[in-house]
Amino acid sequence: MSERIEPGSRPIFRLVAWLGLLGLTVAGTLVWPSQAREMARFVILGLVSVAPLVIPGIFLSAWMMASGADAHIARAFEGRRVTAILAASAIGAVTPVCGVTVLPLMAGLLAAGIPLAPVMAFWLSSPVTDPAMLATTAATLGMGFAAGKTLAAFGLGLWGGMITSVFAKRSWATAALRSNAITGNISKSACGTHLPFDARIWKDAARRGIFRRTFSATTRLILICLIPAFAAEFALNAALRPEALAAYVGEDVWWAIPFAVFVGAPAYLDGYAALPLTRGLMEHGMSPGAAMAFLVSGGVVSIWGAMAIFPVLRLTPFLLYLALAVSGSLIAGYVYGWLA
Repeated sequence: MSERIEPGSRPIFRLVAWLGLLGLTVAGTLVWPSQAREMARFVILGLVSVAPLVIPGIFLSAWMMASGADAHIARAFEGRRVTAILAASAIGAVTPVCGVTVLPLMAGLLAAGIPLAPVMAFWLSSPVTDPAMLATTAATLGMGFAAGKTLAAFGLGLWGGMITSVFAKRSWATAALRSNAITGNISKSACGTHLPFDARIWKDAARRGIFRRTFSATTRLILICLIPAFAAEFALNAALRPEALAAYVGEDVWWAIPFAVFVGAPAYLDGYAALPLTRGLMEHGMSPGAAMAFLVSGGVVSIWGAMAIFPVLRLTPFLLYLALAVSGSLIAGYVYGWLA
């Protein structure tokens, strides 16, 4: 599943960020009124252009949560190891599990005794994309890139799950969770109430409420991320000349994809916000392979993701997670660059 923002988390950081954004907006409007108008127009047109694909994706994400499909993900993790890894990778590549964050479900699955390999597969594939992210990627970067990103998410999960299965009998793999209060609380909360699956959500008031809340939360998340991202794309286009980045991340630069992974991913903040920025970077010379590596690695190697995972996993599985995320992102970038 693509990245989620936990309600109420980092409130001071969010307040400071919003105040800073407001201050910059007011200052920019006063100093460069004509540019401010052009930026506002660019942002509005950008939102309108992605709406036809993004809105159905939001509907699908909300329906999946309200129908109770997310509560049955663990069933796919049981059974034969290879089958479980394939199922976990496939579901993680297309499913918005838990609606807010994948972390509680992962901790709950590990605490329940699910093997680390399928959990790792799901953990690696789920932050990269989901229906709303797929739609937004298609609207922003094209259907080919969106399909490639989804296949990369599946491949990343498959890569991580298979490599992890080699260490299945190691003590750190059979007991991957840290023993602390954080994992105890997360395991208990694992995605809240488990609803029986029912596709006809309109017949139940509780499910309709879940649908409304999920739809509203996802819409707010996308708007909060896309509005400043489109503004950043406008500023990028205004500041850089065409082909300005070709010398650093262009198609003829051998270090472009490793550079995108090792430099870009740690600074990556949100999947939705990264899409317009990536489009702007590609318009100024970033190669398709480097762009794919940046987006895939950003979902799983971002500083926020690493900070969230470190208190939950023991050191060895945590380092394995990072190694698999980085290596899988490099592979995705090189393969997509070769095919594009």
